[in-house]
Amino acid sequence: MRRINMRSKSIALTAVSLAAASAVSFVFVAGSPASAVAAPQVGRPAPDFKLNDVNGRVVSLSDFKGKTVVLEWNNPECPFVRKHYDSGNMQKTQAAALADGAVWLSINSSAPGKQGHMSGAEAKKVVADLKARPSAYLLDPKGVVGQGYDAKTTPHMYIINKAGQLVYAGGIDDKPTKDKEDIKGARNHVLAALGELKAGKPVSVSTTRPYGCAVKYKDS
Repeated sequence: MRRINMRSKSIALTAVSLAAASAVSFVFVAGSPASAVAAPQVGRPAPDFKLNDVNGRVVSLSDFKGKTVVLEWNNPECPFVRKHYDSGNMQKTQAAALADGAVWLSINSSAPGKQGHMSGAEAKKVVADLKARPSAYLLDPKGVVGQGYDAKTTPHMYIINKAGQLVYAGGIDDKPTKDKEDIKGARNHVLAALGELKAGKPVSVSTTRPYGCAVKYKDS
């Protein structure tokens, strides 16, 4: 009986260890296979990642633990992205997010030779020329983080709450066109979600269909 009990305890401990291991957040790092884990889901923890910014500094999502974080997939040559930057809509959204204490990370996953790919110096100039307001502009030329997050379009927006959970994924608004005039009557999903989070409310529209140019991954 004692041997049986010891074996049962061993099985139980193994099960607990496996459960704990499955709860650990994965980290997307440049050079690692993006297909190693499933894309994050709304309501679940957002996987950590590490990327270089325009100055070559390594930035991790975990650097902003305890803060609301907005992720924006960016390709400055995409006409849908131009719609929101040329009109000033993206900059206004960034400014409002930052004013509320959120962090804004713009991520460029365009591969070398593809539309929108830039060096750090080129990206730095684009950010300055557009008077963009990201907390950091991150370069993901291998597409590891983009594919890991299942980013499909530029722009593709994600919001992570202070607890580290993904609470919104989708388009910036509900007008999937290239026309700047459509911004006036659009529902800005990002601003709406940030407003609800600030008020302590759940995000009422947590998932929408992203629209824009396909992210220019290496194999796309």
